This record gives sequence, structure tokens and C-alpha cells, in this order.
Amino acid sequence: MVITVFLLCVFVATYVQTVTGFAMGMIILAVIGGLRLMDIPTLTAVASLLSLANVVLALRSTAGHIQWNLYLWLSLGQLPGIALGVWCITYLDGEARWLAELLLGSFITLGSLSMMLRPHSRSAVSPWYSSMGAGVVGGIVGVMFSASGPVLGWFNYRQPLPLNAIRATLFASFALTTLLRTVVVGGQGGLTSDVWLYSVLALPLVVAATWLGRHFPPALPEASMKRLAFGLLVVMGLWIIVSALVIGRNG
Repeated sequence: MVITVFLLCVFVATYVQTVTGFAMGMIILAVIGGLRLMDIPTLTAVASLLSLANVVLALRSTAGHIQWNLYLWLSLGQLPGIALGVWCITYLDGEARWLAELLLGSFITLGSLSMMLRPHSRSAVSPWYSSMGAGVVGGIVGVMFSASGPVLGWFNYRQPLPLNAIRATLFASFALTTLLRTVVVGGQGGLTSDVWLYSVLALPLVVAATWLGRHFPPALPEASMKRLAFGLLVVMGLWIIVSALVIGRNG
């Protein structure tokens, strides 16, 4: 039963990420972690490996659409952000982390809700300092809360870029963060036999869902697709708030 639910969740999450460019890790963590079907260290390690497989497969056909200038500044922000996230996890107490998670969820929910109701992009691509700042925040929360997807997804979908450029740039950003996270986890001995077992079992579904998402995406106009993406971000933001109020506060 656990394996069936896990594999179904991976398939759906992979398809969603292939279509939108983000959300795979958050969906897996929200569903499987929320149902407590797997311990969190194993779950996060598996989610990182599977997400890395998805973005590598997706980038094979979308790398030509990456907005390299945006990606460069996001990446330059993500690197110190990841380091800051590790520091925050080490030194912030439970109360401070709970408040940070609550603020993060509130920001994502309110910001995405406003964009879902009026999904109009910026008039110009964000300047380098805004992009780098988004990368820093994405790196920090990605380490602290496994939630870089909502931050980077919200930022990228506000850019005046075609959907294929937004998705490709997100894939490239996640390739960097998931690779670094996997290397760190591996160095700490976190890539256990259970992690590899679940990852190997789910890999064929990741391949199938990635192919399905690339060849049979939802037939939606660009504005509707952006509404769908921001609607998904609203759900994720609400989940982070609930997690902070129920799980984080009592944890």
C-alpha cells in the first residue's frame, strides 16, 4: 500500500513539474510526509534524486529555451543561499524557524493569489539584483524547508518570458540545487539502501511522466497556464502555513 501511494504520488508530481517547471519535491513531501508513510530524511533524499532525474530528462529537449542571463543571477544567489540555509538550520531555534516558515507560506500564498487573479507579467525582466536576491531566498528556504520551488516558481512566472523559457530556466535552477543537495546528503551518509530502493522503483514512472508532460501538456492558453501555476503555488503556500502552525509549532 505504501509503495502504491508513493509511486502514484511520484507520477503525478513528475507530470506537474514537467508541465509547470516546479512543484515535484513539494508535492511528494506534502503527500507522503503528510501521511507519514516514510521518514523525512529518507523522503527528502528520494525526492531530490527523483527531481534531479526529472530535470535532467526535461532539459534534454528544453535546454535551448533557458534564459541564461536570468539563470546566471539566480544561480549566483542560490549558492550563498544554500550555505546560509545550512547555517540557519544549525543555529536557529524551533520558534524562529516556525515563524520563518509561517512568513514564507503567507508571502507565497498572498503573492501567488494576486497573480492568479491578475496573471500579468512584469513589463521587463527583473534586474540582476532582484534575480540574485530571489536565488538567495530560494537557496535558503530550499535547505530549511525543502521549498525552493514555490519561491523560484513565483519569481520566474512573473517574468515577461514565454512559458517554455520559464520552465527551462526553472529546470536548470533545480538541477543546480538538487545536485548540490544530493552531494551534501551523500557526503553525510544519507543515501541509504532505502533511498536507492525507492528511487530505483520510482525511476520508470519519472521517465514515463516526464515524456507524457512533454508530449501531452494541458491544452491551455498562456494566461490560463499561468493561473494554473499560481493556483498551485497558492495551495503550496497554504500547506507551508498549515505545516508551520500544526507541525512546526508542535515539533
